[in-house]
Amino acid sequence: MASVQDVLAAAPRLLIDLRSPGEYAEDHLPGALNVPLFDDDERALIGTLYARRSPEEAFAEGARRTRAKIQALVGELAARAGWSDPGQDLAARVETLCARGIQGLERELTPAPAPVGRASVVLCCWRGGLRSRAMVAFLRGLGHDEVLGVEGGYRAYRSEVRARLGAWQAPPGFVLRGLTGVGKTLVLRALARLRPEWVLDLEELAGHRSSILGMVGLEPASQKLFESRLAARIERGFGALCVVEGESRKVGDIELAPSVWRVIDGGLALELTAPLERRVTVLCEDYLARPASRAELARQLPFIEARLGDGFAGVLVALLATGRERELVELLLERYYDPLYRHSEGGRAYAARFDASEPEAAAHALVAWIEARGASAATPARSKARTAAPGARPGL
Repeated sequence: MASVQDVLAAAPRLLIDLRSPGEYAEDHLPGALNVPLFDDDERALIGTLYARRSPEEAFAEGARRTRAKIQALVGELAARAGWSDPGQDLAARVETLCARGIQGLERELTPAPAPVGRASVVLCCWRGGLRSRAMVAFLRGLGHDEVLGVEGGYRAYRSEVRARLGAWQAPPGFVLRGLTGVGKTLVLRALARLRPEWVLDLEELAGHRSSILGMVGLEPASQKLFESRLAARIERGFGALCVVEGESRKVGDIELAPSVWRVIDGGLALELTAPLERRVTVLCEDYLARPASRAELARQLPFIEARLGDGFAGVLVALLATGRERELVELLLERYYDPLYRHSEGGRAYAARFDASEPEAAAHALVAWIEARGASAATPARSKARTAAPGARPGL
């Protein structure tokens, strides 16, 4: 067995997650491929037997199902790892391995530390238990000595992720702020093409735009998957500074770690602006880029109608249904999003203001402005200053 720290550092040639598809989808080690030993229904059944009957009954059911699928399972692993067909009755080998029951198998599979190399094939399950240890032993018995398991499994990886997020000391932060639709995300991603080491794109990591309609057309990440992505981004490093979009303490349903919130809350605020017509265009292009997004948006709009009051019941949905998208977006901005934003930003000072109508031009202006001042500008003492700058209009 190898520690999760060694696995993350070594980047083995193949990392296999043996957990069910549902477990894998929620989160997994970076780069892991899902080759499930049990599907979601089988995992639920075995878990129920373990809790309500006995570990022995759960083990017997798991062994029975493993015998039935072991040939296909090893075949898939062999295809991914480049192994040849073992040419053996693998079901009989499972029968032999499980013949002594759960306690006998536990005794035979006492884990031992092992180094991870670039040629290693690493298997992971929930906690480094029977799923991965039994498969490691099984594959090693077929002559694949490069196979290892992850000590502590996914659970150890989660602990490592949380530790890394908690320990992160962020560099000085610059925070892009502005009304909904000005194109903060477009500017941030244009900036990432110029200075990729600077950018922390929380909305990309979360699969969410951080608004009440922010999931439309996207695939929101789970809290665990977001934190895994965030830890991987932090591991790559930022250099002397970090640029992030202004968010609340949550991005959709994702709660931000305190170390990340400190960057947003304490960073130097830079305001992005754009005319209303441009903002409407940005939002139409973003939210309605896919045909399926229209139906998804229609399902979400009644919630905002209720927030606006009885006089708006059905109004927003009707605008969308009749192809009046620009009118819909303008109404949403003027009656809902802009008042909310101005209330939340009341009294905030900005160091500079940038026109975001052309994201690439705004990104270049940001680079020039930030590099002219250096990371030392983004300190708490300076975060409330309102200074003018070349390429930026004076702050409010």
